Amino acid sequence: MTEEIIFLVEEDPEGGYTARALGESIFTEADDIPTLKTMIKDAVLCHYDDSENSPKIIRFYETLNSTLI
Repeated sequence: MTEEIIFLVEEDPEGGYTARALGESIFTEADDIPTLKTMIKDAVLCHYDDSENSPKIIRFYETLNSTLI
């Protein structure tokens, strides 16, 4: 059983946000962060066959696009 899963969240250059799980083949996207959180939960539920094997903790780290001066 996986106790925790971590998602890397990035701004999509075409708009919205993407989330990619580290160590698992899970990817999702949405227009805003609240919707993305819902999409991540749905993607995790779809990835694991049953709730007994699904992670109990879902974390996400957001990388911010910034320009250096």
